[in-house]
Amino acid sequence: MAGHAPITAQPQVLGSDLLQWRRQQLRTGGSAADLNWLLQFHADLSWQELQLLPLHPERLLTLRVPLEEVAQLWQRHRSCHEPLQYLVGRCPWRDLELQVAPGVLIPRQETELLVDLALNLSAGTAPRVWADLGTGSGCLALALALAWPHSKGLAVDVCSTALAQARTNLLVHQRLQQVELRQGDWWEALRPEWGQLDVVVANPPYIPDPIWQGLDAVVRDHEPRLALSSGPDGLDAIRVISAGAAAALAPGGWLLVEHHHDQSAAALQLLRQAGLEQVQAHADLEGTARFAIARRGADR
Repeated sequence: MAGHAPITAQPQVLGSDLLQWRRQQLRTGGSAADLNWLLQFHADLSWQELQLLPLHPERLLTLRVPLEEVAQLWQRHRSCHEPLQYLVGRCPWRDLELQVAPGVLIPRQETELLVDLALNLSAGTAPRVWADLGTGSGCLALALALAWPHSKGLAVDVCSTALAQARTNLLVHQRLQQVELRQGDWWEALRPEWGQLDVVVANPPYIPDPIWQGLDAVVRDHEPRLALSSGPDGLDAIRVISAGAAAALAPGGWLLVEHHHDQSAAALQLLRQAGLEQVQAHADLEGTARFAIARRGADR
């Protein structure tokens, strides 16, 4: 009929054929887990469907895109070390699905714990004003905005590309009006709110420069160095954040910072030197001290 575009059927594949295709792709290298991830997030095959493949090879599976397209992305990942998240433009994080793109740090699983720590500190009482320093994709800002829908949020990044990505993710989840995005260097972008910030989270760059140079190519050659490395010992950004916290936080306000797996003692010492109180370390999912938390005294 005139005026109606033809309906294109989604591609389908037998389970046995998919298993054979999968074996062919893995012969070129890479991990089965990564290939499964690509099938999940680009071809829309569920984890359950992938697990049942060997048991039910006779099943007919419906894909969002042809396997040829998935194979092209897999080969780009294998030959050019492009992160899978950039290739599909999406990244699962907590209970969210975020949009990601080159030039912006890909959210990591361990950073999810910063949200839980912040919510535990609030003890059921939402802060009046909170901030996310170095927001990147906006993952922390979005999670806090969803948890504290009546609080004012501020998300800071020095990189305009990152702020554009954060804006997109906040807009998709209808939280852009709740969170104000600001471009600037750490606390300086928040100077009008100094002394009013009840909770501040930060996942700053913290990888020492020599370690950054030895990272896997998939990270070193594609993710922004600005969001990863921070001087010879990796503590340059954490020094700045610690030094400004007492002036920027509200009386009794909390600062939560993620750091490198071997920086706990140094990060805690920086917070103490800045005059903060209740300085404490918290572990990641593997039991490694990964987060430093401190509070501005109530009588400052």
